[in-house]
Amino acid sequence: MRRILLLPSVLVLCAITPGAAPASEARERGGVHIVGGCAVFPADNPWNQRIDKRPVWKWSKAIVSKQAAGAQLHLDLGTTQEYYGIPVNVVDEDQPQLPLSFGVDGEDYGDESDPGPVFIPADATIEGGSDADPDPGEGDRHVIAVRRGTCDLIELYAAERVRDGSGNVVGWRAAAAARWDLSSNRLRPARWTSADAAGLPILPGLLSYDEAATGAITHALRFTLPSARYAYTWPARHCGPSGNTARDLPAYGLRFRLKRSFPTKSYTGAARAIVVAMKRYGLIYADQGSAMYVTGTADPRWEDALDQFRARPLDGRSLEVVKPWRRVVRC
Repeated sequence: MRRILLLPSVLVLCAITPGAAPASEARERGGVHIVGGCAVFPADNPWNQRIDKRPVWKWSKAIVSKQAAGAQLHLDLGTTQEYYGIPVNVVDEDQPQLPLSFGVDGEDYGDESDPGPVFIPADATIEGGSDADPDPGEGDRHVIAVRRGTCDLIELYAAERVRDGSGNVVGWRAAAAARWDLSSNRLRPARWTSADAAGLPILPGLLSYDEAATGAITHALRFTLPSARYAYTWPARHCGPSGNTARDLPAYGLRFRLKRSFPTKSYTGAARAIVVAMKRYGLIYADQGSAMYVTGTADPRWEDALDQFRARPLDGRSLEVVKPWRRVVRC
């Protein structure tokens, strides 16, 4: 679905919209992380399930060797640049809604999207934007918004503000849009995409410094590899590119984890929390992109973790693929 971004292999962490709640404010009972006062899906949601005791899949070695091995997990995000990452916009329950239309730069997934209007404010932060340039002209341009009180989530891909002749924002346009009830485990319809190619939500897989600083990240992490198989497995709902039928390509939704033998004690603080999370909760393959590319929230306090991963790089060959809970759907 997405064009591959040939960027350096990095761990890119996103900025939080000014005035918004931190991406991870606290935990509710059971360890589920909180955004905007809302638990990010129930405790039994697949994003929140541990996988450290799942069996290794028979295709693990071939899949890891194909694209992950040799690619390092770099925390090379730049801790002060506004335009890095995927912003999280938290809005009040009475946030006015704006119309939503579809079709951006030749991409239109309106027939697999949830319709407007949307509770995304006119000044919402777009991925890739900054105070100086809030309307990026390229990149995935995701917009994520969580509404307090109702605890629902909306995510856009390739988002643009729609302006009238006077320059006032009167709506939003996107290539794809998806809504979720954060209190429910309901998935998107089969074969439907979302703001991520796999048909998954983005929010539950984002890293947050505030969460990592507690010493425990209690959810899987969203990550990318360059090429997806023309297939998907639960909880993903959408296929990779047609023609990609090789068994050594990962299907969307596959769960990877860091091998138990990887030396956790080599890291401290937030860096160790990331390593432990990769062992316990793993990573979900969510979109095509640079190898070993993980997303989260930007914060100057990541600097120590960045230094640790630069000094002790984590190579993708240390990953393994766990056996899927359900069959792989060939598209």
